[in-house]
Amino acid sequence: MFKKVLIANRGEIALRVIRACHELGVRTVAVYSEADVRAPHVREADEAVLIGPPPSSESYLRGDRIIEAAKLTGAEAIHPGYGFLSEREWFARAVRDAGIVWIGPPAEAIAAMGSKTSARTLAVANGVPVVPGTTEPLADAKEAEKIAKQFGYPILLKAAAGGGGKGMRVVSGPKELKGALEAARREAKSAFGDDAVYLEKFVAQPRHVEIQILADTHGTVLSLGERECSVQRRHQKMIEEAPSVAVTPALRKKMGETAVRAARAAGYVNAGTCEFLLDQSGEFYFLEMNTRLQVEHPVTELVTGIDLVQWQLRVASGEKLPFKQEEISPRGWAIECRITSEDASNNFLPSTGRIEHLHLPSGPGVRWDGGIESGSEVGLYYDPMLAKLIVWGADREQAVTRMRRALVDLIIQGVETSRDFHIRVMDDDEFRRGDIDIQWLERRLSSILERRPAEESVRVAAIAAALLAERDRSARSVSGSDSETSLPAPNGDGPASWKQAARLEGLRT
Repeated sequence: MFKKVLIANRGEIALRVIRACHELGVRTVAVYSEADVRAPHVREADEAVLIGPPPSSESYLRGDRIIEAAKLTGAEAIHPGYGFLSEREWFARAVRDAGIVWIGPPAEAIAAMGSKTSARTLAVANGVPVVPGTTEPLADAKEAEKIAKQFGYPILLKAAAGGGGKGMRVVSGPKELKGALEAARREAKSAFGDDAVYLEKFVAQPRHVEIQILADTHGTVLSLGERECSVQRRHQKMIEEAPSVAVTPALRKKMGETAVRAARAAGYVNAGTCEFLLDQSGEFYFLEMNTRLQVEHPVTELVTGIDLVQWQLRVASGEKLPFKQEEISPRGWAIECRITSEDASNNFLPSTGRIEHLHLPSGPGVRWDGGIESGSEVGLYYDPMLAKLIVWGADREQAVTRMRRALVDLIIQGVETSRDFHIRVMDDDEFRRGDIDIQWLERRLSSILERRPAEESVRVAAIAAALLAERDRSARSVSGSDSETSLPAPNGDGPASWKQAARLEGLRT
């Protein structure tokens, strides 16, 4: 096992990796921008290195500075988390060329699966079912018109180099095609630096079901089961669960074997995810492979008992997976809600400010993967996700009920968050039945936003939190702790508090 690992990320995922390392006896190095000098991940790591100004293009996306920080601190390996540089083939290669271990798949596997068109080509060559469409980027609108006529409308335009809904357009008829193609190309170029767009047949009301893969360097490739990720807004996942109400044991086995076949074809090692569309008849189609740890990995951990982050570290250090495929099956039910700094009542606009008061839920089966604390500043430089709230229950009904209770217990004062939105989803009859697909939230959103949480305790909790926040503000005002040069209140007087004070002083000078 490594002695020291650098985490090339921030927020909740950086803390998640730091904790996994510490449980394995591995020292950690955090990197941070000037905006994150007081961030929890900086304080919790054993060492930390400032890598640049707040914009990610000048800090967390600067692979050269991250590699330099690893060399400076003697880190033997780099864990990229998700987002930022986690799926950049050139960065994985640069880390390897620098003599540092990359905690993730080989650069060649990232390259093979990094482009959706090349991933589709590889899938087709290895008997993996894909949605009917092109395996090469579209040359122009005339070619798009010809192919769309062959498949029939509606069709879907998708950016070849990325995901998250960027560069994606549903086209219902030929009159819309040219304009949609131009718009998709512009958006793809802006988001990914590549305007390549391909075309797929649009599948009506499918589910988004993904299979978690874990592979070692000794030839073992395992499927850890599925996650249901159909609750999406503008192609962005908001709620995930494991298992899926739509997947039978036979279908789980078939999808798992297909995902393993795709991973083997790419020479895959470490943790990864194969994403599929599952239609209403039970047919499934490969979409893409995410060559990294997924945001929603905790739900798989809770139903399998396998710590994915620790096994990422173990696999990267050369250990062999001790599990057998027939031993892996879901136990109970897990649900994850992404808690974001967005105002759902105002078209999910980002909200900024200081976290004045944070009260975390607890109790049986409740997990909080967060990157914030009272006093944290929430800005516009990074993704609005603040944390993930995850619960486990013996079955889906208990998991939904438990998630609702945990959401009511959660209090975040100072910025608008998605908490109340998630409570309303948990109250929705269709969601509680599992009657969802990837267009479900778009159809249901207005009625969900109109609905108010039923119990008075939600309102009472908010009032109580506001009173506590006002008390905290008054206390800071009296002590003068709101001045620019003051340090945040430390969690005790241990080494971490002194370490953070020294970093703050170093940044000022």
